[in-house]
Order: sequence, then structure tokens, then C-alpha cells
Amino acid sequence: MRIAVGSDHRGVRLKSTIVELLQQWGHQVRDVGTHGTQSVDYPDVARQVACLVRDGEVDRGVLICGTGLGMCIAANKVPGVRAAPCHDELTAELSRRHNDANVLCLSGEMLNEQVVQRLLQIWLETPFDGGRHARRVEKISQLERQSCSPAKPATPPE
Repeated sequence: MRIAVGSDHRGVRLKSTIVELLQQWGHQVRDVGTHGTQSVDYPDVARQVACLVRDGEVDRGVLICGTGLGMCIAANKVPGVRAAPCHDELTAELSRRHNDANVLCLSGEMLNEQVVQRLLQIWLETPFDGGRHARRVEKISQLERQSCSPAKPATPPE
């Protein structure tokens, strides 16, 4: 699998570990940085990875910042990206099964390397369930193409 990986200064240490791990597992890794501890703005890095995913240059992306939340918010501004902040095995699994997440967002400061290794493994190996979830993911894609005119009430699924 082709995977883009990026971090801000707060996730750079964990990013190095993730890049090595992904390469050991046989994935093609595109490391977009940062490569040092000097402060950088996470939206810039998130955009780089998100655009690579959106444009099909990579299959998936991994982003790391202090909490994983800022990267997630920024990446989700790019149409076609479904970034998910994962902090345990269940969120990693369900982000793939139910949401077809294509960008994994991790905390560089709150997760240890063993947990991150397990989350990566689950996230990369878990397939999208499709079915009723595919309909919902398609609705997310439709949201990206819509303006915010008066909202329609939620309708029950058929």
C-alpha cells in the first residue's frame, strides 16, 4: 500500500517510528515531514497528506500532532478525505469498517509506541463493510458538493 505520513513538531518523534514500521511491513511510504522539532503549522502538513490521498497519489495517509485532533480537523477540509482521530483499537477498527477512513490521525504525545503499532495494524488491515455504511459515506461525499442552503430534516433510511 502507498501511504503518506506527516507530522508537526509535536509528532515528529512518533512519525519516525511509524515510517520505519510501515516500511518494515512492506508499504511504500511518502514522508512529507516535518523532520525536526522546530515549530511548524499542522494545517500545512495535513493539507499535503490530504491532497495526496484525494489525488490518488497514495492509498491512505497518517497524520500525527500533539493530540491528533488539529490534523484531523484540517485534513477533513479537503474533499474526498475522511480523516479519523483514533486512540484505541475500537476507534481504529470502526473508522475503517463504518466510515471508510482514508487518513488516520494520531496523538504524538498521548499514545505509546506499542499502542500506535497495534492501531496502525488494525487500521491498515480492516476492510470497509460497505452496505448501509456505503450509503452514509456517499452522503458525506454529497455534503462536500452542497452549499449550506436551508437544511433538510433527517430522513429515516429505507
